[in-house]
Amino acid sequence: MKRLRSFFAEHLDPSQRLGEVFLGLVMALTFTLGAGATVSEGPDETRQLLLQVVGCNIAWGLIGGVMALVDAKLERGRVPRLMRAVRSAADDDEALAAIEEAYDDALTAVTSEEERERLYRQILDRARKAEPPRTRTRKDDLLGALGVFCLVVLTTVPAVVPFLLIPNRLVALRVSNALLVGLLFLVGYWGGRLTNANPWRAGLTMLLVGVAVVAVAAALGG
Repeated sequence: MKRLRSFFAEHLDPSQRLGEVFLGLVMALTFTLGAGATVSEGPDETRQLLLQVVGCNIAWGLIGGVMALVDAKLERGRVPRLMRAVRSAADDDEALAAIEEAYDDALTAVTSEEERERLYRQILDRARKAEPPRTRTRKDDLLGALGVFCLVVLTTVPAVVPFLLIPNRLVALRVSNALLVGLLFLVGYWGGRLTNANPWRAGLTMLLVGVAVVAVAAALGG
């Protein structure tokens, strides 16, 4: 388990981990939250429900993995795009404005205006001399995509395991629902701690948002 956590931490940033776990939990809840009538029909219907939950999250895990590859390539392409914008600028002021737009949000809190100005002029000089780097898919991108897939699929575990351990299918369904809802709260709580927000409020907000999304999806036939 420790090695698995290390793998996710190494290849996915916190926002990716939060987003993918949230997506997986919502997808599982969409199938199970209102499935009392289905489960009551018998073991065959219950088995079919669980297969749908697992199949849906496998599909979304694959989609999420592909999108992670696309996002990684787009993110890496920011530097070549900035270098082209600098080279095509009419003058230094326009080029520096492009650099400022790209980096100011990330640097304002940790640098002074004078430090940023020196740095941006160094970037300007470098961007005009160097060739824009090629953007290729790397091993880390593939491992990140695998991490996304695994996270989404793993969110089916709390949805399925109660049915393997509890003979009463309705009780198992409610335990499954409670686990998924509780995990939504924990995802929000963790996100709150990462973003220096009130973790309890963030957890409650994530829980309510998740249940609202499930309700909307169910109402639309999802």
